[in-house]
Amino acid sequence: MEIKKRTNENNFFEQVYEVVKLIPCGKVTTYGEIAKFLSRPKCARQVGWALHNNQSPIVVPCHRVVFADGSLSPAFAFGGENKQRQLLACEGVTFNENKVNMDKHFYRFV
Repeated sequence: MEIKKRTNENNFFEQVYEVVKLIPCGKVTTYGEIAKFLSRPKCARQVGWALHNNQSPIVVPCHRVVFADGSLSPAFAFGGENKQRQLLACEGVTFNENKVNMDKHFYRFV
């Protein structure tokens, strides 16, 4: 699927949602990776805002987006950090202590 990269701020959240839909089950990516893919490398925080406002968490699997070090979001909008961990674990994502095993599960967009 090709994502149309537009600079219009009104479309940024929708672009984020389309990118997040591309993350395969059992994989995770980072806020920064999404921002970089959308040619907005300094907008990782805005990616987080978009995901926090996600109106379709079943369609847009925002639980697959984590911090660069593999840690989970304490402000995960759909049930908190424990819920995010539970959703990822159900998909087979493994953890090293409290962080996702990024060596095994990191998804990079090409």
